Amino acid sequence: MTRKVTSTAELDASDKAEVPAKSSERSPSEERNAQPPKATDLAKLPDPDDFPGRAVVLFDGQCRFCQAQVRRLHTIDLFGRLTFLSLHDPRVVERYPDLTHEQLMEQMYVVPEDGRRLGGVLAFRYLSRVMPTLWWLAPGLHLPGTFPLWSWAYSQVARRRYMFGKVETCTDGACEVHFQKRHK
Repeated sequence: MTRKVTSTAELDASDKAEVPAKSSERSPSEERNAQPPKATDLAKLPDPDDFPGRAVVLFDGQCRFCQAQVRRLHTIDLFGRLTFLSLHDPRVVERYPDLTHEQLMEQMYVVPEDGRRLGGVLAFRYLSRVMPTLWWLAPGLHLPGTFPLWSWAYSQVARRRYMFGKVETCTDGACEVHFQKRHK
């Protein structure tokens, strides 16, 4: 059975970004502060294998901004309705073969218990309905006629997420892919 894939607008190739500074240009104190989060930080998040039946949040686990947002989501998930899986985890390809790597890199997805694939703003709308701590967002996100505006705003943040996540500290090359794509 095929699942419906829902997505927002594609990346705009016209955006420009600066090339990150080389790590050798930073002071030792900057180097210490620039270390990537430890794998154990993300390992503390609820895993779909440990909590079947919960919605799964698929996020970019190599993006510091995304990691921070996912940690916030976990903190405000008072009733334990969510589990989290980095799009770079091999289980994503096995469980969600209908979602391409490119789609997952464009936006966060939430896969509720019913199996729908909700991407970008649709994922936020879903979260605003199921998480009491986000209910205050629901009216604005669901106003008739505002979906294109929210989709545009989400795509602007998503395409710049590595800049919010301190790109200059990216040491494994994951950030570079997004900047190369925009310069073409």
